[in-house]
Amino acid sequence: MADVRIEQLFRDLSEIRKYIYTNVDKLESSISQAELSSKGSLNSLEFRLEAILQANLDTFWLLMCSILVFLMQAGFMCLESGLTRRKSSINVALKNLADFGIAVVTFWAFGFGLMYGASYSGLVGTKYFLFFTNVAGYQTYFVFQAMFVATAATIISGAVAERLKFFSYIIITFITSGIIYPLVGHWIWAFDFSNPEKKFGWLGKLGFIDFAGASVVHSVGGWVALAVLLIVGPRTGRFRKNDSEGGKTFQGSNTPMAALGALILWFGWFGFNGGANLAMDIRIPLILINTFMAASAGLIFSSVMGIIVMRKPEPMFMITGPIAGLVSITASCAFVSPASAIIIGGIGGILSGSFLIILEKLKIDDVVNAIPVHLICGIWGTLAIAIFGDIEKMGIEISRLDQLYVQLIGIVSIGAFCFVSSYLIFKIINYFYPLRVSKINEELGLNIAEHNASTDTHELLNVLGKQAETQDYTLRAPQDSFTETGLIGTQYNRMMHKLEESEKQKNMWKNRVSNEIKLAMQVQKKLMPERDMENYPVYGLNIPAREISGDFYDFYPHDDQIYFNLSDVSGKGVNAGMVMAKAITLFKIFAKQKYKPNEILFEMNNDLNLTNPSGTFITSIIGSYNLKTDEIEIANAGHQPALVKTGDNFVEYPSSSTPLGVTKQKNEKAYKLENFKLGSSRVYCFTDGFSECLDENNNEIGVEGVKELLKRHQNSKLKIELQNATEEIRQKSLKHEYKEKGVKEVSGILEDDLTLIGIGK
Repeated sequence: MADVRIEQLFRDLSEIRKYIYTNVDKLESSISQAELSSKGSLNSLEFRLEAILQANLDTFWLLMCSILVFLMQAGFMCLESGLTRRKSSINVALKNLADFGIAVVTFWAFGFGLMYGASYSGLVGTKYFLFFTNVAGYQTYFVFQAMFVATAATIISGAVAERLKFFSYIIITFITSGIIYPLVGHWIWAFDFSNPEKKFGWLGKLGFIDFAGASVVHSVGGWVALAVLLIVGPRTGRFRKNDSEGGKTFQGSNTPMAALGALILWFGWFGFNGGANLAMDIRIPLILINTFMAASAGLIFSSVMGIIVMRKPEPMFMITGPIAGLVSITASCAFVSPASAIIIGGIGGILSGSFLIILEKLKIDDVVNAIPVHLICGIWGTLAIAIFGDIEKMGIEISRLDQLYVQLIGIVSIGAFCFVSSYLIFKIINYFYPLRVSKINEELGLNIAEHNASTDTHELLNVLGKQAETQDYTLRAPQDSFTETGLIGTQYNRMMHKLEESEKQKNMWKNRVSNEIKLAMQVQKKLMPERDMENYPVYGLNIPAREISGDFYDFYPHDDQIYFNLSDVSGKGVNAGMVMAKAITLFKIFAKQKYKPNEILFEMNNDLNLTNPSGTFITSIIGSYNLKTDEIEIANAGHQPALVKTGDNFVEYPSSSTPLGVTKQKNEKAYKLENFKLGSSRVYCFTDGFSECLDENNNEIGVEGVKELLKRHQNSKLKIELQNATEEIRQKSLKHEYKEKGVKEVSGILEDDLTLIGIGK
């Protein structure tokens, strides 16, 4: 009986409030009238004063709830900025700031009129444009509804973050808050201000129920967001081609800030749902209990799902879980029990987590998961009221099944209108004015591309990039003791200071070594033959791979005889050059004394064996040519075979022993002495830079390839023949992609030294 009396009292108070809202000015003026003179009049005045007090309390409650809903803008800003990458976080924050002002002004100018004005066929309002009134109740209601429209617009911002132009988003906010949202709101919430029970909109007349905006606010924002996402596409690089796992994860800039945003939204939702009651009465405690119970259940079930899917408490599931629960309970928070609220919120958390995974599979790039949270859970919440709602509290006269049918009609109608209209409108706009930023600006980040808002991280990267490009070690990064990037810059500058000092020392030693290498190059050049050999049928040339060659050749002439030598020192650089210098000196000493080629090799070998660094050896061919007898003597110590060419035929004179310096020899017989008449033939000696050159199939040409090379460049003049053959090998051996800075700066270096000599007319 007590519950029945309370319900009856609630209905009576509701009727009184309706009267007060529309007649508050008359009631206040009646206080001064003559009816104060009678006891009955005093009782009537007391009743009216209580009604005025209740009306003021309701106004205060609605204004407080409006402030809480306004605070949700800060929650959305923190959530979206935290889940987007750092290079676009400022852009997202500014969009949240801008959309509130645009949405409120647009809603005031014509959105409120389209939503609550006198209805045309239950589809659109036709009055209250440029809304103004002196009635406090109407003013309060406008403020509260303005907060709602801003929320619907903000939902879109996070979904399409990091790729949308700032002015594109302004256009989307204008159309959503000024046309799409008000029309849907009119269908469901429009009523006669003088008789709130009288619904104007066609869905409201059907009996469609959406207490605090699961469909009007959240589904509308979700449908528009989905349409824009399909038009602009995913962020560049978000989904890789042929990736069975779905895509690449982009790390948000600040997960703790995103979590703070979720908590602020949770807090603000008490105003979102509580304010939808439009009065401070006995229903408020139930609304608030259902609100935080559904959010808690959404958090728990979404987190558990994240652990099952990701094998860990995944932040995205935990952050979006409570919001999913809050959206799910929005439509039914005044009509269900706390136990039902837990079920509704829990299912919302599961749906949110499930569609988070489904969107990944469909390659729809929703940065903050607005579609699973606001659209899917908004649809679920709209259905849940027919499944779990208390029929008596809802005040409906149809069955639960019929109510579910009405809810389904509303969901389909709202979805079709919002998605199709927004997709067509924004697709047409996108054709004339691309909504998306260029790939270059997207890669750069919208903070800079759209707002020229540089960050300390970007400034640090600029310095690092410029330093890498210019190799200027005097550049310094920005320093700040109160930010992570600033601390990194400080430590980096300390390191660069030490590196700069080290570079100075290195350059000092580098210059010193460079000068010594230049001197060694000059010495080596002097060791190469410089005499006039025009009277002798010989020619040779050497092309070093680096500054100092490990190959060498030499001619030592007597009046009627000339000695020739071609050798290759193992290794490269200064070490090989020093060994080469000694070998040339030894050759000259023994050639001057007219030793036979095998005797010269013997003497050189035993001397080098005593003095060579460990592991260093020389392959060498030494010979002599007597111009009077036309006789050639030649000996080979571990080198490539000497080639004797007669016509197109070649005779090889291969090595007869180990290279010089490897082991001590007992006598000159260790080196076989070859003897033959030269006649019209030519003798060629070459280093392995020729035979190891690669052909077009990336195979070494070998000795046979050298023979073909000499045939191709056959010339009556020995000098021209050798120069042309060497140039072909040089071009093939160049490593053009390799750049090396040394004593001599070159953009293409050789694989190995190239040395070639020829004897013959």
